[in-house]
Amino acid sequence: MGKGKTKVAAQSAYRLLHPMHTVLVSCIGKVGKPNIITLAWAMPTSINPPLVAVSIAPRRHSYNLIKETGEFVVNIPTMGILKETLVCGRVSGRDHDKFEETGFTALPAKKVRPPAIGECVAHLECKLHSEFITGDHTVFVGEIVEAYANEGVFTEEYDLEKAKMIFHLGANDFATLEPKIHKLAL
Repeated sequence: MGKGKTKVAAQSAYRLLHPMHTVLVSCIGKVGKPNIITLAWAMPTSINPPLVAVSIAPRRHSYNLIKETGEFVVNIPTMGILKETLVCGRVSGRDHDKFEETGFTALPAKKVRPPAIGECVAHLECKLHSEFITGDHTVFVGEIVEAYANEGVFTEEYDLEKAKMIFHLGANDFATLEPKIHKLAL
């Protein structure tokens, strides 16, 4: 190992990729109430077609709901709802109604069954494109069939003064981006 470098355990190596953009994924089964799962493991995977991937462990309630219906909504929370976002990641939808307990508003989605979360600043409605197992998680790849954001928050990029997005650092630690953008000319 090089001078000044320290070993990181393989089980913690994924944390070297943090901070990660935190999202709230809403889903619903064929019957029953909608659910919300907090995830930091989400990413775009294709522009054409527009695809987004989320990684979920099979033991999670949302995993089964997405398997049942093949639909989900990726919602973008902000620091203004950090506490509620953490709650959605700490309790199971099997035993809790997360919309009711957080006070989140379930907005009817435009093209999928799961609702969007009204308090979030942006939404990606997805239909399941593909899925694959990656060790102890399954990656669900959704085709974005509808996307929208709060007026004035997003044009081709976020207005960081208005959208203080949540980034997960690990455990119960979160951060947001400073509104200063560094544009480089090369």
